[in-house]
Amino acid sequence: MWFQQDGATTHTARISLNFLRRIFPGRVISRHGDVPWPPRSPDLTPSDFFLWGYLKSKVYVDKPRTIQELKQSITQETVGIPDDMVERVMRNFGERLQECITER
Repeated sequence: MWFQQDGATTHTARISLNFLRRIFPGRVISRHGDVPWPPRSPDLTPSDFFLWGYLKSKVYVDKPRTIQELKQSITQETVGIPDDMVERVMRNFGERLQECITER
């Protein structure tokens, strides 16, 4: 398993990266991580081009009234993402990366 973050300076403090490297040795995708990543690249970040919009469209259907209900809804919808959807997103992610390499 890999860990990817957006690389914003608030996320790349030495103490944070050292912790992540212990948990994900050699598999931290981040600014100053094992695999470099720019601070902001929403077209190359599955959470930006897929996950946040998907969750928003699902989580707020039942209009959670408390923080606890919101947390439960987020957890339920995240766990409930179908495997085939995750596979399609990751395939699309690979295509996006390949496009960047090709255009280079």
